[in-house]
Amino acid sequence: MNAVIAAVGIMLILSLSRVHVVIALIIGALVGGLVAGMGIEATLKAFNGGLGGGATVALSYALLGAFAVAIAKSGLAHALADRALALVDRRDAATSGKVKWLLIGLLLSVAIASQNILPIHIAFIPLLVPPLLYVLTRLQIDRRLIACVMTFGLITPYIFLPVGFGNIFLNQILLANVASSGVDVSGVNVTHAMAIPAVGMLFGLLVAVFISYRKKRVYDLEKIAQVEQVAVNYNPVTLLVALGAIATAFIIQLWLDSMIIGALAGFVIFSLSGIVRWRETDDLFTEGMKMMAMIGFIMIAASGFAEVMKATGEIRTLVEASAGWIEHSKGIGALLMLLVGLLVTMGIGSSFSTVPILAAIFVPLCVQLGFDPLATVCIVGTAGALGDAGSPASDSTLGPTSGLNIDGQHHHIWDTVVPTFIHYNLPLLAFGWAAAMLL
Repeated sequence: MNAVIAAVGIMLILSLSRVHVVIALIIGALVGGLVAGMGIEATLKAFNGGLGGGATVALSYALLGAFAVAIAKSGLAHALADRALALVDRRDAATSGKVKWLLIGLLLSVAIASQNILPIHIAFIPLLVPPLLYVLTRLQIDRRLIACVMTFGLITPYIFLPVGFGNIFLNQILLANVASSGVDVSGVNVTHAMAIPAVGMLFGLLVAVFISYRKKRVYDLEKIAQVEQVAVNYNPVTLLVALGAIATAFIIQLWLDSMIIGALAGFVIFSLSGIVRWRETDDLFTEGMKMMAMIGFIMIAASGFAEVMKATGEIRTLVEASAGWIEHSKGIGALLMLLVGLLVTMGIGSSFSTVPILAAIFVPLCVQLGFDPLATVCIVGTAGALGDAGSPASDSTLGPTSGLNIDGQHHHIWDTVVPTFIHYNLPLLAFGWAAAMLL
């Protein structure tokens, strides 16, 4: 058996069986290394060597968690939540319905902006979602719906719009790697190439919102009150300081391309302003790091897992084996390439890291099968994006979980990963294949 299939398969089975994702990743990496014949020592060496790749991200999210707790103490997000809660307390069905759609629209808009307008990725989630969780629960909104909404906003913009993270993915990674693999992309409109797959994502979002999760779901309000302050004292001064801290953090992050320094700067502003008292700093910092600890450790383990997958050398073997099934059928070829992209991306957990691996192998196959440059870009881009929404180790699924599970009522696998896999990866497969045939 191919080592990549074995490793990803074991990791997914264990995750679906409610084994913690970190343990599933470690066991999956060990199985993959042993199946590839690397031996336990070489497998552990590759795994340990890859851990450092996730350390920066883990530290970034830990500091972001501390910054989020400081913002919560200022009352900024709670001011928004209180406004929404006041509308909910009117007990007017029409008003509650409007608040529901306003909150969904807000989270969707911020998620989209986090990719293109203000590229902060998942940094907004621990700042905005926990304070709104009480309101969402009062409205009995299914958190799986919110997970799907945010994941759509975290992925679709960068695979379609060449701005912000979209510019990095579409121009600097996708087009650059297709070109370096021997295809002239000078006349390719990358937005046109990825338009149909993006429509597939939109289709999945509409199904999630209006069909799958439109019914109400009851959560325990007391559990939220135990971990998230429902009543927070705030005034115009604390709100202005919070806005200044957020603006400073984001400006520094964009300037230095460092979430760590940005979050640290924002936290320092709260400390100097007196909103966070000096003697409370240590406890507050620890509380925030605990909030984001899971996502950090999963990202670290995922980096080790990805390094083992690369060290086995069987990603290329997997693709070459699938090439034997392709023969001269464009339809079968496109489908198999997308399926392999799904498998590899779910293992690595990042479409940005997957595209360079896939492009080197898929582009020659596309040329052999007679796909033009536009269709080739579409196939490689969709193959890379596949799995990002449905991977247990992707920050596009870990981010929503970190905000929705602060009270322990939202399971990462069954309430985020499975819903996003069904509503986004399956449509991406179908629409991506159709685009390859039509372009």
